[in-house]
Amino acid sequence: MNDLVSRTKQFSLRIIRLVQSLPRSSVSSVIGKQLLRSGTSVGANYRAACRAKSRADFIAKMNIVIEEADESLYWMELLCEAKIIPQDRLSDLMNETDQLISIFTASVLTAREKMVKEPDQGTYETQSLDMQPTSVDTSEFLPD
Repeated sequence: MNDLVSRTKQFSLRIIRLVQSLPRSSVSSVIGKQLLRSGTSVGANYRAACRAKSRADFIAKMNIVIEEADESLYWMELLCEAKIIPQDRLSDLMNETDQLISIFTASVLTAREKMVKEPDQGTYETQSLDMQPTSVDTSEFLPD
């Protein structure tokens, strides 16, 4: 399994554990459900992007991944600012979210550049989950 597939799955699992740990209140419940939806969709949508049928499809799917990750960050910020969860408890997860957004944004930019330089000829090789799409090289953004 490629590093980002694994990393986004771990991100989803961390979101699940966070939501399970929220205090029982109506506000926590509403924010928690929103965070659970957006946070767990990051990995699912990234997997879908890995199986894109074209560069344009890849870019569209990756933009959804970016939107969901950014929305997750928003809900975590609300949890902190509403003093539901202390900032220090979420700082690692929020940092991971920022890193993922940066990686995905760089992937989209690379794919767009390649689209201009090497337009699709109507086909795109589907990648298995143990390989990254050929149009994107994110290895330089992965931690050592």
